[in-house]
Amino acid sequence: MGFLEDFQASLEALPAMLQRNYSLMRDLDKSLQGVQQQNEQRCEQEIEEIRRQLESGIATSSTSISRYSDEAIDEQKHCVRIADEKVALATQAYDMVDAHIQQLDQYMRKLEELRQERELAAGATAAAGAGTSNTDAVTRSGRTSERGRGGRKKTKLAAEAPPIDLELPVDPNEPTYCLCNQVSFGEMVACDHPDCKIEWFHFGCVGLKEQPKGKWYCPNCIGLQKRRKGK
Repeated sequence: MGFLEDFQASLEALPAMLQRNYSLMRDLDKSLQGVQQQNEQRCEQEIEEIRRQLESGIATSSTSISRYSDEAIDEQKHCVRIADEKVALATQAYDMVDAHIQQLDQYMRKLEELRQERELAAGATAAAGAGTSNTDAVTRSGRTSERGRGGRKKTKLAAEAPPIDLELPVDPNEPTYCLCNQVSFGEMVACDHPDCKIEWFHFGCVGLKEQPKGKWYCPNCIGLQKRRKGK
């Protein structure tokens, strides 16, 4: 089970654990209120009794009657224990939530590390793709040279190359093609005219979405053929 699955499993149990603590705290609070009320009544009665005895001369302020009874003191101690239990339950609930927050922070850090690793891998792939693009351009340049020697090696297969990363520097010595006079990238098609000066064209620049069937001529060569027929 991965980290995310472990975190989700522990998170599902958290509401029930918090509900249990809150219920116990609520029960303790009710018990504390009852004991406090009982102790207040006992203390008021004992204070009133001490006052009557002092007024009647039965007791003096130096006698033991002037202090609260053991029952009243025990009730006050019991109130303190209940309050301590409430604090312990509240602390436990806080610690449980804090532990899940720390787990979530750890998970977010792992995600960030994974994202950075993927960005580095993508950058390396883009750099390798730029090298492949240069190799394809050299290959197409060789085909043009073959055509100049009288043996044009015709193909209608689109030249595939990864998209150029705009942040990477472009080799100024790399050959340019197409009507846009840009380097090779994406899908490209070759003109079937033997005297085409450009030869290779990007699909988007000549309005193509897929490899054409049969012979295909670029706009320049089509215009040249029409002018020759008009003469």
